[in-house]
Amino acid sequence: MALFSCLSNGPTIKGGSDNMNADNTDGGGAPVDLLDLTEALYNDVACELGAALQAVRQGQVSEAKSAVQAVKDLRTAFHLVMEERSRVEKLRKQIAGVAAGREGALDFDAARAEIGRRLACLRDAAGG
Repeated sequence: MALFSCLSNGPTIKGGSDNMNADNTDGGGAPVDLLDLTEALYNDVACELGAALQAVRQGQVSEAKSAVQAVKDLRTAFHLVMEERSRVEKLRKQIAGVAAGREGALDFDAARAEIGRRLACLRDAAGG
């Protein structure tokens, strides 16, 4: 059972701006497309690794060097995917207003009530 499908089911790499809006579902632009392209690269390198391993199993020891290079490429592609996913998640959180440790949007009603409470405390303390 193959871990990766080497058929072209994923996104294809196109030149120009044709791919800039292909799979962009949240209006984020290039980061989403770069993630898709990196995942496609990851799949391609995994297929190359599978082909090299198959050749080694059939006795073509010269393909071992190719397999080692494919593993290195796969590792690099994996790191690219993980970094890009982190960037995309960070951007999504910033867009949603959940940044720097805040959980959700600001509650202006609660802030207004707290300011009023503190002003009342200051008035009471000043005797006025």
